[in-house]
Amino acid sequence: MSKSIRIGTRDSELALWQANTVKNKLEALGYQTTLVPVKSTGDLVLDKPLYEMGITGIFTKTLDVAMLNGDIDIAVHSMKDVPTALPKGIVQAAVLERANYLDILAYKDNEEFLASRDAIIATGSLRRKAQWLNRYPTHTVVDLRGNVNSRMQKLKDNDWNGAIFAAAGLDRIGLEHEHTIGLTWMLPAPAQGAIMVVALEKDDFVLEACAELNHEATEICTQLEREFLRLLEGGCSAPIGALAYINSKTEEVTFKGVLLSVDGTKKLEAEFTAPFGEHKSLGRDCANSILSRGGKNLVGEVQRDTKSIEIFCTKKLTQDQRSLFKGGLQVDSEDFIKTSPTRIPRKVLTAKMQNVIITSKNAVEALLTNVSASQLQFKNIYCVGRRTKRLIEARIGLVRHFEKNAKKLAEYLVDYLEGTEVTYFCSNLRMDDLPNILTNSGITVNEIEAYKTKHTPVKVPPNVKGVLFFSPSTIKSYLKLNRTDIIAYCIGESTAKVAREHFSEVYVAKIPDMESVIDLVNAKYLKGKG
Repeated sequence: MSKSIRIGTRDSELALWQANTVKNKLEALGYQTTLVPVKSTGDLVLDKPLYEMGITGIFTKTLDVAMLNGDIDIAVHSMKDVPTALPKGIVQAAVLERANYLDILAYKDNEEFLASRDAIIATGSLRRKAQWLNRYPTHTVVDLRGNVNSRMQKLKDNDWNGAIFAAAGLDRIGLEHEHTIGLTWMLPAPAQGAIMVVALEKDDFVLEACAELNHEATEICTQLEREFLRLLEGGCSAPIGALAYINSKTEEVTFKGVLLSVDGTKKLEAEFTAPFGEHKSLGRDCANSILSRGGKNLVGEVQRDTKSIEIFCTKKLTQDQRSLFKGGLQVDSEDFIKTSPTRIPRKVLTAKMQNVIITSKNAVEALLTNVSASQLQFKNIYCVGRRTKRLIEARIGLVRHFEKNAKKLAEYLVDYLEGTEVTYFCSNLRMDDLPNILTNSGITVNEIEAYKTKHTPVKVPPNVKGVLFFSPSTIKSYLKLNRTDIIAYCIGESTAKVAREHFSEVYVAKIPDMESVIDLVNAKYLKGKG
């Protein structure tokens, strides 16, 4: 046993914990070992979700190269990160006994958001995102990358309701969060909670040493799960969950598998049980069951969603709106802002108001969640946008005057306002043009926060060339996670003004509505492609 076994590992705290576990077990058996930390691409690139990086094995590739170059003898991995097909010359040397395989939700304050229509959950896993949206379709899922410690810190630093972690990862480094829930309904990643050791196929000394660490039951279950994953051709780029377990009392093996669409709206699952000894086809049987029920098409949809999207809309599209895009454009969408009404004291809203300004339909809806239209005593109502005008007149009362943007409305009011005071129902996030122009002209502006606007950005796929924007807030939300080398298609001049500060190519719709912005894409983008 004179040879020292060089153990390659990533240099994150969790990876080092796993490598040291292997080191301690080998040394307890009498072997000499040395740790060799190596940084992987997955650790270095933190601005993209894993499924957008276009390769599997992103956390293992660097160690594979180091092993084939003779720099290390074995590598220690979280087994769920290891591709189902190992590089030529490298083999599985051992699987350690599995730890807790569950995903857990770390959350702030209380669990009330689970029953709420709006909530923000963070995860960098497409599998977790799809399963969460399948269960909570109105929630927003934002991207979360980094090692376990940095992800936990980001949860504390952001206004998210919660973030999803692997229970085993938190347990192993002793990282505790005050509030957690075990997500027993969420199927884990294949082989989640297990540690894999790989070595060179020709290194008999190392293979014999590592064989003493192998846990047979874990090896059996993870092998079934990885076979299921391989047959569905998922890798890191599809929402796939799997779990196999052995019932020691009945001596049976049960396998559960799931495949989902990226947005969680489609879900195919299967469950099979077989006596121990007749279990070896369970992963294959589950995969074939899902594939025969539309799984092949669903995997194809996932690949198109993550690789072929050309246009992205920062407001969720209806099916009818999607059909308006021409030329076979691959389009995806998500709400980049979410709004919620503010509780306004009744006595404030029922007081007589001479001049009222409303700049969005969200403000109209927010007002009417607090009181009925008959209780509002507005003499003169001024608004922005033809659609907002129609909504106000349908639900509240006559509009005295409207303009297509807030700046033009402010300029109009400077000349024609009756009196010297206005009440402005706005969001917590608003542009400064209107209140600044009025205030500088000696008009008193009483701002009432009618609703709150939250930025809920998502990372757009890498092939996106153009993005549709519907307010300055959607641009600010987009910029939190995304690049600026795209074409901006804007609903109006106020949005375009902000867009020009960040994007070199900006177009504005002739009419401020969704359909006109889509027409703009059809006219400009498709013309450019031709």
